[in-house]
Amino acid sequence: MKLSTRGRYGTRALVELARHYGEGPVLLRDVAQSQQISLSYLERLMAPLSAARFVHTTRGVGGGVWLARPPQEIKLSGIIEAMEGVIAPSNCVHDPGVCRRAGLCAARDVWAEVQQAIYQVLDGITLADLVRRQEKKEAVAVSGQTG
Repeated sequence: MKLSTRGRYGTRALVELARHYGEGPVLLRDVAQSQQISLSYLERLMAPLSAARFVHTTRGVGGGVWLARPPQEIKLSGIIEAMEGVIAPSNCVHDPGVCRRAGLCAARDVWAEVQQAIYQVLDGITLADLVRRQEKKEAVAVSGQTG
């Protein structure tokens, strides 16, 4: 399985919003700038994130985007599914009907195990976890520059 920019950038955008959780709406252009994502592309990513009820948006003065739930309640697996669709290394794992040999294929069993392992990792990581990881990386980078 390979993540597209939709999955990667959508995750980065949500991490940025999680860093500002509870502060009110954040301007999308600020998220785009801090995460080095094109504003026009980021605007397109908001639709699936909003549909999945990860974010709320409002227009006009005082408008912006913000997390719909606390960061510790949003799992990485849900974000990736919202942005990429079903997480599966092969279509036959998600939909056995696409292959006549699905019931007889030993490789499909392995692909199913891979899918389960991916879900187990992604289900165990929340946006709050990613914020902590990001802050640690930034602290190390800053201390490396000043030392």
